[in-house]
Amino acid sequence: MTDPVTQRSLDFIASCNDPKQLRQIAQNAGKQSNQEVQQAARLRLYAVLPSEEPGTQEYDVWQSIHALEDTLTTKRGKTTRLARTRQKIERDKEVTTVSNLVRKRPREGFHLLIERSLPELTFEAVAPRHPERFASDVLDAAAVRLETIGYMGERRA
Repeated sequence: MTDPVTQRSLDFIASCNDPKQLRQIAQNAGKQSNQEVQQAARLRLYAVLPSEEPGTQEYDVWQSIHALEDTLTTKRGKTTRLARTRQKIERDKEVTTVSNLVRKRPREGFHLLIERSLPELTFEAVAPRHPERFASDVLDAAAVRLETIGYMGERRA
């Protein structure tokens, strides 16, 4: 059972749309070793940061990018942006960028998100949620990679 203070925090997080507040809550929860609140605040942060329409493939891609940037920032102790990935998206759009990365061997970002228990935020998990947007070889590569870590994510028709 969740204690009342944690439950109030979780309730607030669920309705919060302010990235600055969510970052602060996650940071404070980390200092207090409250993993449940910290994880909830970070997941909500990744949900509110993308400017794209929720449910779209573009939204899912940007949610993944924000999660990985936050993970790298936390790991390195300084703000980290995925400059090359952002440039590639600007140039080639989200589908091509995700396709190219999923076809290659897993990168550091994939492993970091898995270590942080966020397999649903990997590009490999984004592709199967939007099968109409990706080539079959990309979907197959994503499925194989996700199966190797034991993740059977959602698939949208």
